[in-house]
Amino acid sequence: MLIQAGFDIAFQCPARTPMLLQLNVHPSREADLRSADLITARPNLPMTSYMDLYGNRVTRLDVPPGLVSFHNRLVIYDSGEPEPTPPDTELTPVVGLPDDVLIYLISSRYCDSDKLSDFAWANFGGINGGYRRVQAICDFVHEKIRFSYPHARSTRCASDSLHEGIGVCRDFAHLAIALCRCMNVPARYCTGYLGDIGVPRDPAPMDFSAWFEVYLHGRWYTFDARHNHPRIGRVVIGRGRDAADVPISTAFGTANLVRFEVVTRELDQQRASA
Repeated sequence: MLIQAGFDIAFQCPARTPMLLQLNVHPSREADLRSADLITARPNLPMTSYMDLYGNRVTRLDVPPGLVSFHNRLVIYDSGEPEPTPPDTELTPVVGLPDDVLIYLISSRYCDSDKLSDFAWANFGGINGGYRRVQAICDFVHEKIRFSYPHARSTRCASDSLHEGIGVCRDFAHLAIALCRCMNVPARYCTGYLGDIGVPRDPAPMDFSAWFEVYLHGRWYTFDARHNHPRIGRVVIGRGRDAADVPISTAFGTANLVRFEVVTRELDQQRASA
């Protein structure tokens, strides 16, 4: 199947403002692209890109005072299959994990697992099997947090979500990641596109989505504590320890958001080939 994805985002900058954008498809999905993944700016501005420490593509530019808008529409291939479920075998001991995944066992800005260790072990320590333990955490977070856009807060950490019981998709992901790390399961934050493919349409405006991946049995598997079931057509943009590592935009100055539209939908392949 083919998926069309993209965005229209605009900022009002009162003064010249350097910016970073993390809006390109993750390099791991570049082979699936069926059209250019190209960010355009209005006014036309010079842009460069680089790879960050986590393997994400970052766009760098200097924005003059005034209104600036960013646009992209891309087409990407997807298998159309739901995300795989990992086999339910025992966890890999920490001593057997690869060096590069150990960072995803450590507390981070929004995943303050050091504050949740006693709670995690008391509630999930008796569950055997890596998949069953992670799924039990997802079930708990899914029931614990009530989704609410008006209650979004950029400073909310995992421990705050546990006590407040409300938030948006990033809060579901942060709490689940923190609890997984408490249980010695490497977990990393992901952001990207997730359309209503194979599920009833959500009447809320489309947004970028947040989920997480865990390292089980020698590979990374996708989990989503907000939706809590395998989905079709997820397209990753960035991965990191938590949302602080994969912000959609970073402004080194004032950049007031004035427009934000995200598009993700299954593309009619007959129309796409016409």
